[in-house]
Amino acid sequence: MSASIHRSSIFPSRRKDTIRDFATMGASKLAYVRIARSEDVALFCPEAPALAPGQNVFVLCAANGTPILVTDTRESAIANAEHEKLEAVSLH
Repeated sequence: MSASIHRSSIFPSRRKDTIRDFATMGASKLAYVRIARSEDVALFCPEAPALAPGQNVFVLCAANGTPILVTDTRESAIANAEHEKLEAVSLH
């Protein structure tokens, strides 16, 4: 269930400063994985295929918050990051 996507940030505006700080640290080399609800994917990526509602999905995001991939497992998201030569990091 992977879907490549290119869209603006999926985070609410209150988190813009944190995302901006993270983006400047890693630019194009860092990425992170975020959990989202399947029914919310269309909100940040209208061109993504329709997903069955009520599921958790994993979104691989560039350091600036841009979604790169939506998938059904965290492992798949991390594998895609490695394939794209990105370092997937944890955000706390």
